[in-house]
Amino acid sequence: MHIRRNHRHTSPTPLPGRALTSARTPRTGGALLAVAALLVSACSAGASTTSATSAADVALGALPRSTPAALAPYYGQKARWRDCGVPGFQCATLRAPLDYDRPAGGDVRLAVTRKKATGPGERLGSLFVNPGGPGGSAVGYAQAYAGIGYPAEVRARYDVVAVDPRGVARSEPVTCLDGPDMDTYTQTDTTPDDARETAELVDAYKKFAEECGARSARLLRHVSTVETARDMDIVRAALGDVKLNYVGASYGTFLGATYAGLFPGRSGRLVLDGAMDPSLPARRLNLDQTAGFETAFQSFAKDCVQQPDCPLGTKGTPSARVGRNLKAFFRKLDAHPIPTGDADGRTLGEGLATTGVIAAMYDESSWAQLREALGSAMKDNDGAGLLVLADSYYERDADGGYSNLMSANAAVNCLDLPPAYDSPEEVEKAVPTFEKASPAFGKGLAWASLGCAYWPVAPTGEPHRIEARGAGPIVVVGTTRDPATPYRWARALAGQLTSSRLLTYEGDGHTAYGRGSACVDSAINAYLLRGTPPAPGKRCS
Repeated sequence: MHIRRNHRHTSPTPLPGRALTSARTPRTGGALLAVAALLVSACSAGASTTSATSAADVALGALPRSTPAALAPYYGQKARWRDCGVPGFQCATLRAPLDYDRPAGGDVRLAVTRKKATGPGERLGSLFVNPGGPGGSAVGYAQAYAGIGYPAEVRARYDVVAVDPRGVARSEPVTCLDGPDMDTYTQTDTTPDDARETAELVDAYKKFAEECGARSARLLRHVSTVETARDMDIVRAALGDVKLNYVGASYGTFLGATYAGLFPGRSGRLVLDGAMDPSLPARRLNLDQTAGFETAFQSFAKDCVQQPDCPLGTKGTPSARVGRNLKAFFRKLDAHPIPTGDADGRTLGEGLATTGVIAAMYDESSWAQLREALGSAMKDNDGAGLLVLADSYYERDADGGYSNLMSANAAVNCLDLPPAYDSPEEVEKAVPTFEKASPAFGKGLAWASLGCAYWPVAPTGEPHRIEARGAGPIVVVGTTRDPATPYRWARALAGQLTSSRLLTYEGDGHTAYGRGSACVDSAINAYLLRGTPPAPGKRCS
């Protein structure tokens, strides 16, 4: 399974400071079972051990400036806008080639939405937005948040535009498991204690992969980040924009950086918030993210013990002890799941409980909800609160249905990078390293790194640097205690992009724009509206 790297604003709640009580969301992909494979991929078992150093000589190359004749029909499209049923928004459907190497071999349909600039002031063009994932619906994000919650001065000057990436939501979604099978999958024990439990986990990964292959065979080889970036350029052309302006969060930063690498001359004002490092292999990415969740948990722990309702300790309890208390709670659930009152009979075991805690790490405004949920589970034997958090992460609705977030997340991640590990034996050896990075989450996240080993199609990407030589200034934003995209990734991406400016937010939570920092927001707004990037070394708190 894969950790989602999604911007929390993908939640239906339209404004910053959301709690996770609604059905979802950069973030990103399927919590513990979904928890940890990443980015762009190639193929062999040996490739899975690629180091960051070996990627130093591999850089994403720009595509030719001229449009190939075979792609002219796609670039010549014009969007035919229609009412979406969402106030203020229009929708359209555009086409892209399923396979860019064989454009005549069939199409994929792309769902597009926009909210036109409200004025006053000169229109600056389209502002594409993406919330992350991979698998997050950009259309849903724009309609629920960006198109109404971005700063008024930005919405006045830009048409807010979103495209669901191929395989996601409204753009021919990848499908894998149905609701009942997803319920079973998300309850699988991700911290196996013996050979039987290991075999059950491997079987869960295999079934997920086999069902994806059976239900989405046409798309599964063609949902890479590179292909999605090329799709965005077709949409840019269809909208009549000379350059693409873009705000991407979390995984959306990798998508935006990939666009800049492929089309540096067509890259306008790009904001990459909660950045990823494309030069790292899946194994390193997963380990870094494990450490990121531990950093976030330590912040939560310090805050928790200051509160009267903290179930993990009292004032003065060291953070390490808080972590041990949480791990002891997980072990108890591993042996004896507790009731949740769920209509479908689901109980709260270690896997769902861990997912619920991880979900709350994305946004410090969810910490109070997490304390309450942990208190109910630990003191009253009631797992309902943690189940709500886990369901929000997996995007499960009240009727037992799931969005295709988890399916798309796995499909993109497993295509973008060689698998982190190729066998249970490799994971066993890695568990101590992961547990050192995070005593509470490490074992589960190590085993979550195994999912792509059984994927039905070979990866097509590899770790690489993105330089985007020739692009204008690109703003990279990093949050110092970001759980899902550690700050070091932002520094790394900023170091690769030749025209980057790194904006640092000293704080908690995943991503920074629109999360309450006037310093961050004013710096990004100035860049989007006037093209003025932040000063070198700019830091906000």
